[in-house]
Amino acid sequence: MSEPSSLSDVDRYEQACDQAIAMCDGNLRSTIKALIMANEYLELELREVQATVSNHPASARLPRANSDAA
Repeated sequence: MSEPSSLSDVDRYEQACDQAIAMCDGNLRSTIKALIMANEYLELELREVQATVSNHPASARLPRANSDAA
């Protein structure tokens, strides 16, 4: 689901909102509930990945991403 780079962030967010609302048949409460549930799922998944990485002995030797590199 990649968006053309010509769309501004605001336009992409507007389009994403419209799509989410449409997927919930225009019901805003259902849309919000679905987004909260998706966010909770992603937070859980992130915690699981963080726990796996922090418990893996080789994780301390992994190179860090260089924030200066483009």
